Amino acid sequence: MAAKLDIHGVHFEVDENLQKYITKKINKLDKYLSPETKGSAHAEIFLSETKARSGKVCECEVVYHLPKDNIRVKEGTINIYAAVDIVEEKLKQSLKKYKDLHHVLYSRTLGHTS
Repeated sequence: MAAKLDIHGVHFEVDENLQKYITKKINKLDKYLSPETKGSAHAEIFLSETKARSGKVCECEVVYHLPKDNIRVKEGTINIYAAVDIVEEKLKQSLKKYKDLHHVLYSRTLGHTS
C-alpha cells in the first residue's frame, strides 16, 4: 500500500469487510501514480447512508490528496459496494489524466518533448 487511506463513516457504521473491500479497490489505483507521487498520496474516503423518498441512498466520496492537486469523486446509489465500484472507476480516469498532465509538465521542465 503506497497511499495512506482514511475511511470515515458519516452516520454510517463501516464494518471490517467494507474496509477491506475499499482498501483493495483504492490500492489497485496505485499503478496510475508515479513512484514519487505514491509516497505522498493520501486518500480520504467518506461513506454515508441516508433515507430518501425513493429508498436508501448510499454515498461514497473519495478525496485523493496528491502533490499539486486534489481529486474529488463522489457517487450515490442504493448499494454502498456499488457506489465504491463506481467511484473507483471515476477515480481511475481522473488519476490517468493527472499522471498524463504531470508527466508532460515534468518532461517540459527537463527540456524533453512528449
